[in-house]
Amino acid sequence: MQYYPATYYLPHEEPMVMLEKVHLIDDEQCICSVQVNKNGILAPFLNEDNALPNLYAVELMAQTIGVWNGYHGIINNKKPQLGMLLGGRTIKTSLPTFPHESDLIIQANLVLFDSKLAIFDCQIKINEQCVVSGKLNVYEPDQTEIDYLFGQNRLGEEKNETNNSGNWRQ
Repeated sequence: MQYYPATYYLPHEEPMVMLEKVHLIDDEQCICSVQVNKNGILAPFLNEDNALPNLYAVELMAQTIGVWNGYHGIINNKKPQLGMLLGGRTIKTSLPTFPHESDLIIQANLVLFDSKLAIFDCQIKINEQCVVSGKLNVYEPDQTEIDYLFGQNRLGEEKNETNNSGNWRQ
C-alpha cells in the first residue's frame, strides 16, 4: 500500500516534523523512517558532527504514534489531532547519537488503547539492529481540553472580569 509522507498524518508544521516516510500502518502498528542527513528534515537538530543526539529518540517514537493516530483519524473523516506524551517507561538506547547518513526505522506497536489513552511499545533500528526501545504513554485531548490547556483561560488561571465600576475582579 502507498502512504502519504509523514507530515500528512501529523498536526505539526515544519521544522517540527521529524519523520519522512511511512512504510506501514495497520490496526496495531506503524513503521516510519527518516535519514540523519545534514541536508534533510533533521538538519536543524543535528550536532556539530552532523549526528542526531539520542534525546530526540522519544520525539521520533511519539511522532510515529502520531502518524498511526492521524491515519486512523483520516480514515474516519477526522483531521490529524494534537496528541500529548504523558510519559515513557524502560527507554533504553545503545547510542549517544544517531550517526550522519544513518537510516532510522521507527516502529510503534499498540499495547493498549482506551478511546483517548494508549500505550505503545516502540523501537528505533539502524541496519536491522535495535538501538532504542521503550514504551510511550500517550493521550489525545478533545477540543475542550485543548482550549483549557492552551486557550485564553489556561490551566491554573482564573477568568478575570470587570465589574460595573470598571475594576477587575476574580
